[in-house]
Amino acid sequence: MTAPGRLRRRTLLRAAAAGAAAATAGCAGGGRGVQVAVVWSGGELAPFRAVVARYGSPVHVVSAGNDIDAFLRARQLAGTSPDVAILPRPGLVTEYARRGWLSPLTPAPGHGVPDGLAALLDSGGRRYGVWVKAAHKSLFWHLPSALPQPPATWDDLVALTRRLAARARRDGGPAPLAIGAADGWVLTDWFENVLADVAPDGYDALAGPDADWAGRPVRDTLDRLAEIWSVDGAFPGGGRRALLTQYEESIIQVVHTRRAVMAFEGDFADSVVRRFRRGPEEPAAFRFPGSRPGDGPLIVGGDAAVAFAGSRAGVDFVRWLTGADAFAPWLRAGGYLSDTVVPLDRYADPVRRRLAREMRTAGTLRFDLSDRLPGPFTGSDGVGIWRIMQDFFADVTGGVRASEAVRRATRQLAAAARNAGGGR
Repeated sequence: MTAPGRLRRRTLLRAAAAGAAAATAGCAGGGRGVQVAVVWSGGELAPFRAVVARYGSPVHVVSAGNDIDAFLRARQLAGTSPDVAILPRPGLVTEYARRGWLSPLTPAPGHGVPDGLAALLDSGGRRYGVWVKAAHKSLFWHLPSALPQPPATWDDLVALTRRLAARARRDGGPAPLAIGAADGWVLTDWFENVLADVAPDGYDALAGPDADWAGRPVRDTLDRLAEIWSVDGAFPGGGRRALLTQYEESIIQVVHTRRAVMAFEGDFADSVVRRFRRGPEEPAAFRFPGSRPGDGPLIVGGDAAVAFAGSRAGVDFVRWLTGADAFAPWLRAGGYLSDTVVPLDRYADPVRRRLAREMRTAGTLRFDLSDRLPGPFTGSDGVGIWRIMQDFFADVTGGVRASEAVRRATRQLAAAARNAGGGR
């Protein structure tokens, strides 16, 4: 059996075991309570358990792991769907709604999100999911002592990368950039930020059924990525080593081992920063730079709660989650960011407070593109847009001419889009 096959089999077995365990836990508690499946683990799972502990009925939380889609399909097939799931991709919400798996939802009064985000969870004119957590995905992390003056524009970032790479080759200092290219979603996050800057009008079009993945916006975006990724010495150990580096390690290379000056990733990187930083210096973050100073892209991700069909308890619980005070324990603990109108003074974490303010004042806020793509094109380990971006990264860091690397990547993207019914 292939590795992906083994992974899916483990997911199915875990789903069956989790269903039995949740049922047993419900009986032991004198009532079934509410069963909630989440992708979160570790540093995110513990504060969520503190959130649900304040609910009026027992809540049994099951961590489904990264492949929550396979987990939930197995539970649906077995007739043991949870009452609620918290999903990381809006495409899963609309797909499950079309299949008749979900109940329509009405959030609590006062629950609001930025224009355009709520509609991503609609199907057939009805709301089937509500946003409960956000991710700011347009950040670079660094130590102020290593980078006193962050770049203001994309051209500044490229020039800085070249300058630091030359210094690293000459003197053996840190590389300019750390990148977790072993995780394909890190590369798609780069792609989306650059795309939103070079072709803002084309960004949302690529999520539609007539998307042109071989068109000018995609080519221009890949050209810009090749410009920076192909810099000799840009990454610790070079491109081959970067393709074996996972996201967490890339952050560690900046804040602990000091092998790199900067690492790009979302606000959730600060959980790694807090755990592995060395010494008293507080790492800082700056916005992904765009073509003009102060006008960089702002990409967000998010987790949406859904209630499965036939579960009144699930519908009630999701409505409770959208109340203004539901996530208060997580807000106090830090590490939580909301795309709803949570008062800024409720953020105990000053970094999150600043990021929440940015998300509310940004002129144009766009949702993570790869999370909106259909079927396998959306990406996972070794498939879809994740794998295509890894192939492109390998090309441009391995000496392939940018024009040839772009040609290969657009051909792969167009074919994957056609196969998934997501464009051409």
